[in-house]
Amino acid sequence: MATHSVDPGSPDALYLRFWRERHLCTLTTLRADGSPHVVPVGVTYDPGARLARVITDKASAKAGHVAAAGPEGARVAVCQVDGRRWATLEGRARVSTDPERIAEAERRYAERYGRTPRPNPSRAVIEIALTRALGHG
Repeated sequence: MATHSVDPGSPDALYLRFWRERHLCTLTTLRADGSPHVVPVGVTYDPGARLARVITDKASAKAGHVAAAGPEGARVAVCQVDGRRWATLEGRARVSTDPERIAEAERRYAERYGRTPRPNPSRAVIEIALTRALGHG
């Protein structure tokens, strides 16, 4: 199957099913010098809201890179791979420390990954307003 673009707000059933499987993902942010910073993360995908969410510590490098981009948000990508299958979500990310947004991100993480995230009083959520989705397989 060829690489294809997907509407991030209305993915086909195969694409959505892949994002609901338990997979470790990567988040790519940009450092101040423009070089990529790629780290492993858990990601949840909410096509109805056109959002991907990553829970993190508000003092993490990834949160810092996103926050440094200012109110317009940082351009980022999240990706997951399973053999020849892969899927990428791209968009503008912002960091939130709003307790309700964090609770929603934790709930979705527990649903996808089958475990409740450990307590973290410094938790934040990186919310990615999705602009593009790609995949293969």
